[in-house]
Amino acid sequence: MAEVGSSLLEQLKSCIVWSWTYLWTLWFFLMLFLVYILRVPLKINDNLSTVSMFLNTLTPKFYVALTGTSSLISGLILIFEWWYFRKYGTSFIEQVSVSHLRPLLGGVDNTAPSNSTSNNGDSDSNRQSVSECKVWRNPLNLFRGAEYNRYTWVTGREPLTYYDMNLSAQDHQTFFTCETDHLRPADASKKDLMQKAWRERNPQARISAAHEALELNECATAYILLAEEEATTIVEAERLFKQALKAGEICYRRSQQLQHHGAQYEAQHRRDTNVLVYIKRRLAMCSRKLGRTREAVKMMRDLMKEFPLLSMFNIHENLLEALLELQAYADVQAVLAKYDDISLPKSATICYTAALLKARAVSDKFSPEAASRRGLSTAEMNAVEAIHRAVEFNPHVPKYLLEMKSLILPPEHILKRGDSEAIAYAFFHLQHWKRVEGALNLLHCTWEGTFRMIPYPLEKGHLFYPYPICTETADRELLPSFHEVSVYPKKELPFFILFTAGLCSFTAMLALLTHQFPELMGVFAKAFLSTLFAPLNFVMEKVESILPSSLWHQLTRI
Repeated sequence: MAEVGSSLLEQLKSCIVWSWTYLWTLWFFLMLFLVYILRVPLKINDNLSTVSMFLNTLTPKFYVALTGTSSLISGLILIFEWWYFRKYGTSFIEQVSVSHLRPLLGGVDNTAPSNSTSNNGDSDSNRQSVSECKVWRNPLNLFRGAEYNRYTWVTGREPLTYYDMNLSAQDHQTFFTCETDHLRPADASKKDLMQKAWRERNPQARISAAHEALELNECATAYILLAEEEATTIVEAERLFKQALKAGEICYRRSQQLQHHGAQYEAQHRRDTNVLVYIKRRLAMCSRKLGRTREAVKMMRDLMKEFPLLSMFNIHENLLEALLELQAYADVQAVLAKYDDISLPKSATICYTAALLKARAVSDKFSPEAASRRGLSTAEMNAVEAIHRAVEFNPHVPKYLLEMKSLILPPEHILKRGDSEAIAYAFFHLQHWKRVEGALNLLHCTWEGTFRMIPYPLEKGHLFYPYPICTETADRELLPSFHEVSVYPKKELPFFILFTAGLCSFTAMLALLTHQFPELMGVFAKAFLSTLFAPLNFVMEKVESILPSSLWHQLTRI
């Protein structure tokens, strides 16, 4: 009985909701009927004739001013809407209407989950979206003093955004500081100085704090800061990193002996391990930049063997780039076999390097005309599928590899599958694609075919999760303002931009025509209005012929 009662109650509620949905239509027709009935006491006809007489007395100059003002206002709205769309990727009017007006009007989100299963699904998808839009440290980031600052001196432009540098400051505080530094009385003062240095926004203040720490005692993190920001050449940075290595190894060996004495000593050892790994990785990068590529490869391999669990630094991506420089493609394939696994997070370096190796096997003899006649061979099909896989993961990379878009210096942090990751990959790997004969030609002929397999990339992917919608916003924060951020998929212009553009153009044309041909436009306006109101006059005549003329008197008697 209870179930029957609840079902009847639900049906009654649905009927009430349905009736209220269409009740406004009935109310609208009732209001029209009431206005028609009361047209005599309200003197509607007299008021309309008065309005028409007033409009007839207006001069063409008034209409010119009216249409010109309308064109100016709609033009200003168009300019603001276009600026807002270029900066934030959405329409201001649509955003305001959805965020503020819709709740006031009683709008209901139809996409809200109706049961616990959909709740779990939504939470999983949201969790996936957050993880996909996580900002990562660029494993191949440049040196601030020796590379980024030199770019600023030459061009006068800042290659790094404040948001990017703030993320780096947070990384340095996480990797190079420890809450238990006060347990080492001898090191407490210099650790305090370095903690202040990593939090400091002014570069000169950071460098001064590092020098003060070195005056007290040897400090590995102080040498790191000076190598990153004060050194103006890679040779000078390498010298400072070697000094940092000596100090870092002493701290590491000391904390290694005490790591099992308590949680605070374990935290110190973890911090000293991060410092040592960072120094060795940057030394390997210095060797790579100075042309000692084999030495850099050896240092990276030794580092990965010594600290196999520290995957946060993504040293294998540095190793892949160095091996490609040596053209050691068999070693590259061996590294990919380990890291291009379904259980491990992907990156543009992994996907595009795998595509490059497969393209290398067929690209020197590939011809689109021959392939269209005879079809693709097995090896060519594998290469094309690898390119499609890479393009699906990051669709921004091909334009940089094919030099359809200009490169800039890569940021210190990247967003996987975003424009920032594409810049970081192409900046270091474009030379490797050029070295393989025909690889860029194969990429040029096949990369756009990926989009036919994923017509709705934001809703459903092919080999990966749907493309995250947050990449454009994050990339605009990571990349400098002078760079035009690549957006995927291409957004169509919002309706209100098109509407205001059309309104501005139409009213401007009316103002011009009214100014040039006032009499002709007056005749045209009268003809247009008469045509517009002809159906309404026809309906009114039919209603008057049907209803008795004494209906109003009968209603007043009642």
